[in-house]
Amino acid sequence: MLAIAATSPYFIVNIVKGVKRLKKYPNKKVYNTFYNLKKQGMIDFYERNNQIYISLTEKGKQKAGWMQIDALKIKKPQKWDGKWRILLFDIAEMKRAYREALRGKLKDLNFQLFQKSAWINPYDCAKEVNLLKSFFGLNNKEIKFIVSENIGDETEFVKYFKLK
Repeated sequence: MLAIAATSPYFIVNIVKGVKRLKKYPNKKVYNTFYNLKKQGMIDFYERNNQIYISLTEKGKQKAGWMQIDALKIKKPQKWDGKWRILLFDIAEMKRAYREALRGKLKDLNFQLFQKSAWINPYDCAKEVNLLKSFFGLNNKEIKFIVSENIGDETEFVKYFKLK
């Protein structure tokens, strides 16, 4: 779609018009932000029915995804619900970089290693795990999420997470 749009003789004219219309806003910072994002290849402007739209480019989507992942946190509730969240993964050697990045993010999110390729956390984190799964492009065979009330001897984890 971008290639077709770029071949249009009006492509550059429309981008310039889009940037010029942003100048109407009194806040210079807003204009500068959009201008810089456009210059970095993060966003595109397009016009439809005399309305200007802004969309993320592929580069912009990647950057937004990383920003979302970087800001990811698991909320600690006032009281623990007594359930353990266990994340199991089996990621192929071809995706080694994803596997390593996922491990790093699990550590950042305060997951503890339960067993090899099995990580544990006591707090509700299904949304966060789904976001990681989606971001890394992992399927249901590569990553599993289990909620359990019993993990056997939990003394080590109760102490680590300061649950009681």
